[in-house]
Amino acid sequence: MAEQNKQPDVVVDKGHASWSDLIKLEDYWAIWLGFAILVIGLIIYLPNEPKNLHTTIAASNAIMELEANKAPFKTIEYYKAADAKNLKATSSSIAKIIKKFQSKPHGWSTNLLDTFFMDSKRAGDKKAAAVIKYEKAKQAAAEALETATIAQKAAAEASFSNAELNQKASDAISDWRNKKFAAGKAKKKTKVTAYNQITWLILLYIVLGIFFAFGRGAMGHSPVKFFIGFFFVFAVATLAYVAAQQSTMKGLGIGYAAWAILFGLLISNTIGTPKWVMPAVQTEYFIKTGLVLLGAEVLFSKIVAIGIPGIFVAWVVTPIVLISTFIFGQKVVKMPSKTLNIVISADMSVCGVSAAIATAAACRAKKEELTLSVGLSLVFTSIMMILMPAFIKAVDMPFILGGAWMGGTIDATGAVAAAGAFLSQKALYVAATIKMIQNVLIGITAFGVAIYWCARVDCTPGRSVSAWEIWYRFPKFVLGFLAASVLFSWIYASMGPDVGYAMVDHGVIRGFSKAFRGWFFCLAFVSIGLATNFRELGHYFKGGKPLILYVCGQTFNLMLTLTMAYIMFYVVFPEITAKI
Repeated sequence: MAEQNKQPDVVVDKGHASWSDLIKLEDYWAIWLGFAILVIGLIIYLPNEPKNLHTTIAASNAIMELEANKAPFKTIEYYKAADAKNLKATSSSIAKIIKKFQSKPHGWSTNLLDTFFMDSKRAGDKKAAAVIKYEKAKQAAAEALETATIAQKAAAEASFSNAELNQKASDAISDWRNKKFAAGKAKKKTKVTAYNQITWLILLYIVLGIFFAFGRGAMGHSPVKFFIGFFFVFAVATLAYVAAQQSTMKGLGIGYAAWAILFGLLISNTIGTPKWVMPAVQTEYFIKTGLVLLGAEVLFSKIVAIGIPGIFVAWVVTPIVLISTFIFGQKVVKMPSKTLNIVISADMSVCGVSAAIATAAACRAKKEELTLSVGLSLVFTSIMMILMPAFIKAVDMPFILGGAWMGGTIDATGAVAAAGAFLSQKALYVAATIKMIQNVLIGITAFGVAIYWCARVDCTPGRSVSAWEIWYRFPKFVLGFLAASVLFSWIYASMGPDVGYAMVDHGVIRGFSKAFRGWFFCLAFVSIGLATNFRELGHYFKGGKPLILYVCGQTFNLMLTLTMAYIMFYVVFPEITAKI
């Protein structure tokens, strides 16, 4: 543990950092490794375009442009053309091999063996059952399409001048889209084949072990010891995925992160984490590399697509909640630790674990404080992703408003997407996009915390703060996060939204880097658990102050985000909302 939390040997007062830091410091290795994955992804996917990509896109766009001027709502023909051009680079043969290599354990219900192995007979039985469900979903979508066609025809016969008929057509088309989306999900489950995941997991362990061991060796540590210990960390991460893939757990929203920390804590606080494993218990190394990959997923064109309302919800509310919660923790709750206060505040207000990691690095928080903050985040994320969609439906809240509300308040990106999917496609789109916009604040938050801690918290009376001190405290991996975001936003924009969707979003990112990011995050959560002792953690929970801070801060966040979302989407910019 001491090795894991050791700080870089940089003498700040001299005002200089050595060039050797670029190959010796963990933050820089997170950047190099993250970009290595992104570059490999570009090399693999960019030359492998889906067949007739450009001609299909051109034909679809022509239809969409024609239909956009025909009615005050998006017509059936418009959506069919939009669907036709949504080609994906992940449909290529090489992408399917990569998916097998990266794949986490498969989903299961009652038979644990399904997660690793399935023979041809059982695969056939599951496929037959899935086909029955798909046929029902397909029939429901077909009936919804027929209803939508009739409603659209009625609106067209009135020359789209009857507001009531237009609304009925729009609602019917929206219902068809939701049922078509559900049918699409059901269709994916029919693609069941026999598999043996054990072989692929062993290969993944070897590749990732060598991948991270290389960096550890360059940093002056034993790559062999890391590789040996990594087997244990990877095995626990795999078990976390196994638990998260169980159907009931998935329904409850208990994801791999919670299981990874739980399994790690159980081991470290019962039999104890074996000494030979500790060289591979590298929380920040794994998470920082994953965060660099997350940067590539933050595409500026998608941020702009949802417009000013989403930016206001994410970039105005979040800083207000962050600062208010920190002040509340200091003045009212009387948090004994400022670092714990700011990490919880950032975790709850910005975007969960990712922001907590960056903020903890900027203020030099203790690992127990980070563990406590992450634990609170995971618990409330699981609760909110289930309760919020249920509440939104119960009070008949507009789904776009509900999606914006969830996107700005639920901590984890994956949980936001899952919660949005409970409502509708539009809610999923709005929720995920606002969370993406919010993710941009990870770097800004880390930079702001670094400046504040240098200038106000760790300052020496009568001594001015130098830029080098701020640079020393600033988590350098955030630069990799921002650089990845800028680079991939530029590549995406240069290709255009349609080709970018196929080659970058559903190619390099979803077909390559995103799966690796999930594994890296899982390895980091396992490491958090393996390095944490309940006795050390209990001290920070004294008086329940962290829980009080999180609950009060999140309550304020929920109220302010909902208010801002309603004002932006339905009062100030209703025309943008109508186009979503």
